[in-house]
Amino acid sequence: MLNKLFRKLNKNNIHSSDEFEVALSNNLNEMVESLLKIFGDSNDIVQRDFKIAKTKSAVLFYIEGLSDADSIEEDVVKPLQQIKSEAINEQKDEVIKQAIQDSINLTQIDFSANFDDAILPFMSGKSLLVVDGLAKLIILGTITYENRGIEEPQSEVLIRGPRDGFIENLPTNIVLIRRRIRDPNLTIQLGKLGRRSKNDFAIIYIKGITDESLVEEVRYRISCIDRATIEESGTIEQLIEDNVLSPFPQILQTERPDKAAASLNNGQVIILVDGTPFSLITPITFEQLFKSTEDYYDRWQIGSLIRMLRYSAAFIALFLPSLYIAMISYHQGMIPTTLALSIAGAREGVPFPAFVEALLMELTLELLREAGVRLPRAVGQTIGIVGGLVIGDAAVRAGIVNPIMVIVVALTAIASFAIPAYNVSITLRMLRFFLMLLAASFGLFGIIIAYIAINIHLVGLRSFGRYYTSPFAPYRFIDLMDTVIRMPLTINKKRNDSEHTADPVKQK
Repeated sequence: MLNKLFRKLNKNNIHSSDEFEVALSNNLNEMVESLLKIFGDSNDIVQRDFKIAKTKSAVLFYIEGLSDADSIEEDVVKPLQQIKSEAINEQKDEVIKQAIQDSINLTQIDFSANFDDAILPFMSGKSLLVVDGLAKLIILGTITYENRGIEEPQSEVLIRGPRDGFIENLPTNIVLIRRRIRDPNLTIQLGKLGRRSKNDFAIIYIKGITDESLVEEVRYRISCIDRATIEESGTIEQLIEDNVLSPFPQILQTERPDKAAASLNNGQVIILVDGTPFSLITPITFEQLFKSTEDYYDRWQIGSLIRMLRYSAAFIALFLPSLYIAMISYHQGMIPTTLALSIAGAREGVPFPAFVEALLMELTLELLREAGVRLPRAVGQTIGIVGGLVIGDAAVRAGIVNPIMVIVVALTAIASFAIPAYNVSITLRMLRFFLMLLAASFGLFGIIIAYIAINIHLVGLRSFGRYYTSPFAPYRFIDLMDTVIRMPLTINKKRNDSEHTADPVKQK
């Protein structure tokens, strides 16, 4: 039932306009006039008039820049002009179609019986050929456009691992996955989204490993998207996630084909969208946000140590400023005497309370970070480093903040950079301000209340029906071997979330 709904809604998304419902004619002038009305006043649409076998008139339309003009001239126009007139003298459609197919040097040649089925391929870069006496549109595969070369992803840099990354071209991204998974059960289902943009997308999974109910759920949610344009895969992510109010990501994004392939082998579903290098992985759990593909390329001791560092970094990024505020404002007795005296001496002359001091520094850091991202890469890195040093030193010299506060903020920023998932780092940065406010209001009690509230929220969160905090809650011992500690590959023989995969065993 869901398969039928997926096909029905996908078809509606592809052909949502009624303006192309015009009957085809075998009169060339009427066909050309109808097409020109559909195309409107676009100046990049090229009309090429010529004669087949020097007797039968034909018109070819293509979009400049999306279609290969040289291929059109060499593989379509010239071969058709050189057809012997005897081959198309008969007015039967089948004879004309066969003569055209035998002459054109292209692998993709389709015949459409209505405008609606031909316009979308044309807008994607294919050419339309109209022949006098033939009441059909001929769709020619002449797509060509410039693509960015396959490069190492900038958002997920690894020391050890493959150096290729997804690009903005969907067929290329599919090939990058197929190169890694040469399994006939690898299933790729293509479709289009957006009533006007009509973006190509692909749902990818491995039949026999991925739970079919998960695949049906992904299809259903995507099929229910009814939006004029799909700007990027992040748009789809927001439209199909379980809880739109949660600050925590429920779908993982990646530019790395090896990470996508590993997720497929783990029973997850990948969503690729044409026009963006970011693929979507679903479902996910909270602990997967702290994993990197590099963890599996090194020995298990190294991978385990790095993961523990990431969890420690997440704790520092979330709680360190609020703990500083709580200790300074309410719980001075919990600080060792020597350290307390050092902090008191450093804060002498600072006119602001600890909360205002921390808030000013955190906001300044966020401004520097955002400015560094928006500026050109070389300049942005310089602004981030030099700006932090200059402003921090100037603030200390002016007596606005104390040196220990600068250390706390700098350590918090460094810790947030250690988390592999960028959207998780953003989440922790948002929650950090909330924790700072509670720490300034209630001290450690406010931090504990916030910690409990966050855990309650995480336990109740779902990703496509799967428990977000699995395997911690609900507890599954077998899956704990690949969470904080990455056990040796010879021991870890089960797939993550093995209860929801059709084939839980990944190694025998």
